[in-house]
Amino acid sequence: MKAQQQIPRNALGWAILSMFTLVLPHIERIPPWVLAVYLFAAFWRIMVYRGRWSFPRWPVKLGLIIAGFAGILLSFRSLVGLEPTVALLLTAFALKLLELAERKDAYVLLFLAYFVVLTEFLFSQDLLIVLVCVLNVVIITTALVALHRPGDDRFNLRPMRQAGVMILQAAPLMLVLFFLFPRIGPLWTVPIKSQQAKTGMSEFMSPGDVSRLSRSGEVAFRVNFEGDVPPRSELYWRGLVMSRLRQGTWSALNFYEVPASQRRQNEPEPLGEPLRYSIIMEPTQQRWLYGLRYARSTSSGIMHSADFRIFRPLVIEDDYLYQVRSWPDTVLEPELSAWRRRIELELPDGANPRTRRLAAQIAAESASPAEAVERVLNLFTREPFVYTLQPPLLPERDRMDAFLFDTRRGFCEHYAAAFVIMMRAAGIPARVVAGYQGGEVNPVNGTVIVHQFDAHAWSEVWLEGRGWVRVDPTAAVAPERIELGLEEALAEEGSFLPDSPLSPLRYRKIDIINKIRLRYDALTYSWQAWVVGFDADKQFDLLKGFFGDFSARKFAAVLLGSWALVLVPVAWVLLLRRKTHALSRLDRLYLNFCRRLESMGVARKAGEAPRDYALRAQRKIPRLAEQIADVTKRYDQLAYAEGASQDGELGEFARAVRSIR
Repeated sequence: MKAQQQIPRNALGWAILSMFTLVLPHIERIPPWVLAVYLFAAFWRIMVYRGRWSFPRWPVKLGLIIAGFAGILLSFRSLVGLEPTVALLLTAFALKLLELAERKDAYVLLFLAYFVVLTEFLFSQDLLIVLVCVLNVVIITTALVALHRPGDDRFNLRPMRQAGVMILQAAPLMLVLFFLFPRIGPLWTVPIKSQQAKTGMSEFMSPGDVSRLSRSGEVAFRVNFEGDVPPRSELYWRGLVMSRLRQGTWSALNFYEVPASQRRQNEPEPLGEPLRYSIIMEPTQQRWLYGLRYARSTSSGIMHSADFRIFRPLVIEDDYLYQVRSWPDTVLEPELSAWRRRIELELPDGANPRTRRLAAQIAAESASPAEAVERVLNLFTREPFVYTLQPPLLPERDRMDAFLFDTRRGFCEHYAAAFVIMMRAAGIPARVVAGYQGGEVNPVNGTVIVHQFDAHAWSEVWLEGRGWVRVDPTAAVAPERIELGLEEALAEEGSFLPDSPLSPLRYRKIDIINKIRLRYDALTYSWQAWVVGFDADKQFDLLKGFFGDFSARKFAAVLLGSWALVLVPVAWVLLLRRKTHALSRLDRLYLNFCRRLESMGVARKAGEAPRDYALRAQRKIPRLAEQIADVTKRYDQLAYAEGASQDGELGEFARAVRSIR
């Protein structure tokens, strides 16, 4: 192999390092054996470099490829989907190291590495992930720089400085492209993420579902109010309205279960001033959105359902920003249709007989549905019910009977389901609402942080003249859950975030940890709002604010002009920094001699040796043959002999040049 085709040791080291830094962000979503493939490939390539092993032959390569495909298929049960596709790419990326024989192979590997960086953004666009990806780009570029430094036999950091300078030079153009390049849809699509990536509320709810979700400290969404933040007790973030009860599991009605005449409700008359706020949701792989009571969104692509939910036709796979207005005091559905009344009174035949009898007794003793609601709430307050994140298991049959009369220990979904069943048994239309309650106000930027442990379930009952009214039976059992949050409600039990011992949320009482956490969250919100949420509408508003009415021709002029403003200064600086060879006084004098002869009709040819040029000039100008020979002889002596820099000899050479006239 020729020396110029070999991979320098420093470049090989940076290339191997880049492979491991690229796979680390994916470590939670790939099978453990993929990381073993990386270690195996790196070890083999190092042994090849040391001369102990040779590169694998094609039967070995074919076997590794087949094994990689089989491993992905066995691990994910499919080759279709985002996770298996990325895992397959990462496996192939590792095996490419076993073909890293020449410089051209290194180019392929490193250019593929830039593509691997982008795959992380398919899963997350979090600020921390962006910083990790920038570090990976620096490492890959460092490997490219080291690839062009042959003879660098030791691993060192010198190429990283030049790589950093190159990336900084590209940053202005990157900003121009981000703010000005048209926001168009992708030219390709990627497989949807697997259902394992779902976070947040599910479309089904049975006892224990919300309590499992409340063991997580991840952020569900962040809210920014235009005015004052409402009291915590009023922050009920509606997500799903569950009207169906089948085999102990509550579920929302799908689109086709609702008759066409019931799919669109008459818009109620809004009461009072609306609450205006924006929400940035984390990816959920679901379609429903969250908002306060009677929420209406002005963002494009958001729809409203007959049960006063807001949702999006497309699955939320990335951070999603939307604007909302809510009128909490509005009367929702003052008149109930016969179909809706039947749905909201439906109960499985024969299930929970003791609960039904108790509800019928309460209804018979109450003068009105509102009084029946109060009596059931008083039951939860008076009897020894316990609010706990660790409720006992309930039997498959007659679960609410076992909860209300035997265990009396449950989480919010237990109380909401029991209350709705009692209301329906008493002849009062009722349904379960699932979402989140409360949130943490960040004093740094005033946003409300809603975590997964804020997941909550409550009830809505329909009362004559008042429409749908929110009733939260959990507030009757554990009012501190609504007023102070889950952590305070479970203080005696000590079961707050039991699966996350290292979560900073568990150490909020330590001032320094809490300040760092809140400042980082504020930074994350700014990143989501101004960078991740910078869509076509925001781009148009930004350009319109700067340039007024905007046309396609003006947009093209601004885009090209901004490129010129960025690229011309960079090109000018690069040209000024070009290193040119400084001519010595001897060379300047000889070039003067050549110009004198050229004025007499004898121009020197490109690359022509001084002696050849002198012989040709002597034939053309015989009267100066002797002076030409003398100048050429002196030049050869001064250029190649020792002591060529002596001023006296250069002076004589200058006089000889001036004699050429």
